[in-house]
Amino acid sequence: MDYGKFKYEAAQKEKEARRNQANTILKEVRFRLKIEAHDYTTKLKRAEGFLKAGDKVKAMILFRGREQSRPEQGVRLLRKFADDVAEFGTVESNPTIDGRNMVMVVAPHKSKSEAKQEQNAVRAANKQAAREAKNDADAKAE
Repeated sequence: MDYGKFKYEAAQKEKEARRNQANTILKEVRFRLKIEAHDYTTKLKRAEGFLKAGDKVKAMILFRGREQSRPEQGVRLLRKFADDVAEFGTVESNPTIDGRNMVMVVAPHKSKSEAKQEQNAVRAANKQAAREAKNDADAKAE
């Protein structure tokens, strides 16, 4: 057996494995305790996008001044957030106070690689539909 060929094939397999590997990233969404409904929905949609992409989301509430004496309101807000993103992910770590912040981590239901495959399938379907529409338009033009 040719050792050089063996080393080359092993290197190619390792390179392919690294290409297909997907790293989950911890994305962060920051709230204030007194957040308006529209701002909350905006941040909620942002977090849903992160979870759909297969990334973990770290929800953080920043406390200022007297807000620090009311951590139960922060827990309530984070519980509401967890309920709203329940279809995209599950709570990995419950709300904990970290200095002036309260932190909760939400993990996605599907892994990063599954989300990537799903996204590629949707992209390929859209490309195919665009090609067919172009071909139909060209056929009508003739």
